[in-house]
Amino acid sequence: MFIVDMTFIDVNQITVELTGQHRAYLKSQYDSGVLMFGGRKVPRTGGILVSLHQDKNELIQMLSADPLIQSGLVKYTTTEIMPVMASADYQQLLNDL
Repeated sequence: MFIVDMTFIDVNQITVELTGQHRAYLKSQYDSGVLMFGGRKVPRTGGILVSLHQDKNELIQMLSADPLIQSGLVKYTTTEIMPVMASADYQQLLNDL
């Protein structure tokens, strides 16, 4: 499992069209089951993704195809995590990992 921390280089250059392309691309990744959660940072300086990728190279390949990252207007870091505790509502997720 990975957390992706995306940071906008210049939020003023991110267009509605580019945001739409980014969201459409991510929707396909959510539909395939490799992404769990994602959303904007508050304040709007970037976003966070939670990924179920088992392999960092596959995650990087997915990210490199994201139109927002391809635009050069976003930089990102990835952090691999191994969850060991969860509330009762998410305990099954731990069992599946």
